[in-house]
Amino acid sequence: MGPPRIGTVGRRLKELWPLLPAVLYLVGFLAVVLAYLVMLSFSTDMRGSGFPTLEPVRRVLATREFAEALTNTLVFTVVGTPIELLAGLALALLLYRSFRGRNLVRSVLLIPLAIPTLVTATVLFILFDYPGGHINHLLRGSYAFFPQVVNSPINWRADKTFALGISLLGKVWRDMPISMLILAAGLNAIDPELLDAARTMGAGFRKRMVSIMLPLIVPSIASVVLLRSLEMWKEFVFPFVLAGRYDLLGTLIESLYRNWGRTNDAAVVGLGLVMCILVSTGLLLWVLGGLKRRLLHE
Repeated sequence: MGPPRIGTVGRRLKELWPLLPAVLYLVGFLAVVLAYLVMLSFSTDMRGSGFPTLEPVRRVLATREFAEALTNTLVFTVVGTPIELLAGLALALLLYRSFRGRNLVRSVLLIPLAIPTLVTATVLFILFDYPGGHINHLLRGSYAFFPQVVNSPINWRADKTFALGISLLGKVWRDMPISMLILAAGLNAIDPELLDAARTMGAGFRKRMVSIMLPLIVPSIASVVLLRSLEMWKEFVFPFVLAGRYDLLGTLIESLYRNWGRTNDAAVVGLGLVMCILVSTGLLLWVLGGLKRRLLHE
């Protein structure tokens, strides 16, 4: 097929013209932020003195705090992204079936989106507080309906695994409806005649899901994985409120800038976070592209 005709190109440009101001704003804002971030990352102070210099980069890379924050963020992303995908897929498959009260269930599942992130994090903080959090009261048998499990309260947020696990729990619960909606849209776009034909030929629900539904919603799965991984990389509120001293890259930036007054080091960590997001996005696009070709037999 030859190149599009001039008239077709002109019509497309005319259709996209209203988006130009928004594109210019986003690109311009991003360019200014990245330029300032690069300037601070390779300077010795906020005025850009000594630019370019690798001193802030070497200083940050040599610290234990950066290595731990990078590891924590990587684990947070690698564990949290599949959990959000699987949870969203399970709920989307649940809502895909017809049953009484489906609209009510859908509305209930969307409640996390209506609750501000800070409110959700604060509720989890109260639940897992030490020593008087409700979870500790529950485990110590303070409520008649639940047996005593432990003799003394557990300091959940003093342990890195528990602290980051609670943060991940809040993050998944808060963002799970977004994954559900994206995957549900992909499922609803499938031609019902394909599924009816497979059902007529004796294919059960599991067979239809593996052979028809999952391959056809690969674009939706890819969107969920990309969007959720980006959110996991730059997560701030839940680990800031619940994980305390166990920093992720996002909370380490705040600590360096506000608590320790190391602006240039904070910029280096921010630039490192941007690089991690770009590298992981490129890797995911490559993996998801190969998965799509394999599933669709391209």
